[in-house]
Formats: sequence, structure tokens, C-alpha cells
Amino acid sequence: MNKLVKHDSIQQLLHGLSNSVAMDLRDSLKNKNFVSLSVPGGTTPAPFFDLLCKESLDWSRIKILLSDERYVPESNDRSNTILVKRHLMQSNAANAQLISFYNPDQTEDEFVRQNVANMNTIMPIDVSVLGMGLDMHTASLFPDSAELADALSTSEPLYVVRPASQPEARITLSGRVLAQAAKTYILIIGQEKLAAYNLAMSESSAMLAPIRTVFGNQTKVFWADIDN
Repeated sequence: MNKLVKHDSIQQLLHGLSNSVAMDLRDSLKNKNFVSLSVPGGTTPAPFFDLLCKESLDWSRIKILLSDERYVPESNDRSNTILVKRHLMQSNAANAQLISFYNPDQTEDEFVRQNVANMNTIMPIDVSVLGMGLDMHTASLFPDSAELADALSTSEPLYVVRPASQPEARITLSGRVLAQAAKTYILIIGQEKLAAYNLAMSESSAMLAPIRTVFGNQTKVFWADIDN
């Protein structure tokens, strides 16, 4: 089952996560021409990105993709892609390839249908970094999404969801894709997130706690309390 790694400070967590992800990518690059790194959106991982981009890796052979994206242009403040560009596609990582989940000339459903073949060429994901909400969602696998059951069970790599709690449609990596990642890290901060994680551990279904779809021996949970 998952390994919960508690850190004494957020800074220690961020450095530990950056070092661990870089080590896993480095190991994968020994055996493959290209490797894939999936990262979360939101503001929490930005300091982690600031550290990871400075790691010494052959970034030109690393393909970066988001675990999910709001289907909005990069000019929109809610775009995860622009955050990744500003914080991760910098320094040593400037030569990495970023796979976008938005096309202004397509609807979200058209985009997913058009990109199935391309996405399948980079599966399975070598290293996946995920966040988790207080509702125990991860990526855009939300408990209040009418599409959740299909997004968890589909064999397709991408799925469109329209959670009731969210203002726009989202494209998410499917539950099966996330579950099949070679290495998975869950980044959570604060007592509330730790309580949500413990609750997810006690739930029996990914429909109630979608984060459970990535639970397993390949998963490490990196936690620190909010610094005083």
C-alpha cells in the first residue's frame, strides 16, 4: 500500500519531492529514449516546479503533461498550462516538451478524440505527481462529476468531465492511466489534507474517494504541515 512520508517543513518536502522525482526520471532515462512526467495544476505545486526545473536531467527527452486541465486558453487565469510554463518550463527544463490539453479551434470533446493516438504513444506514465482536494478528488476526477464512473473505468487516456462544483469543462487523465503510472507521488500540505487522506484510506470505493484509484505500492504520499 501507499507509503506516507511526513516532512518537518514544507521546504523539506519540496526538496525531497524534487530529488525523488528527478532520481526516478534519471533511472527511466537509462532504459528509454523518452520518458513522461505528469504534473498537477493549481498553485500548490509551483514551488516544487521551481526546484525541479533546476535538476540536472536530459530534459530534451522528457515529455511533460498535466494530470488535468481546465478547457480555457492560456490567457485565462485558471489555466494550469500557463503556470507550468512559468514555473517548470524554465532553467534546465526549458528544453522539455510540454503536451498541451487545449486547442482554441476545437471543443473539449473534439480535442480528446483527436489526441487519443498521440497520448497512447507516451503511456504508461513514468512519473506522476498528483495533488488531492479536501473532497478526495485528484486530477479532475471529482466525486460530484456525473462522468466519474466512466472516467475511472475507460480504457481511453483522456476524458472530458464537467463537475457540478466547477465552472468549466475539464480534460483529465483517466483513472486507469493514473493507476498505471510506474511511480506516483501525492503532494499534500496541512492537517485538513492529511485528514482527507486518512479518510480516503478508510473508504472502500474510488467513487467516494477518487484518489484511491492511484493507491498502491508504487505510490508515496509526501506531507508536511503548514509552516508557522
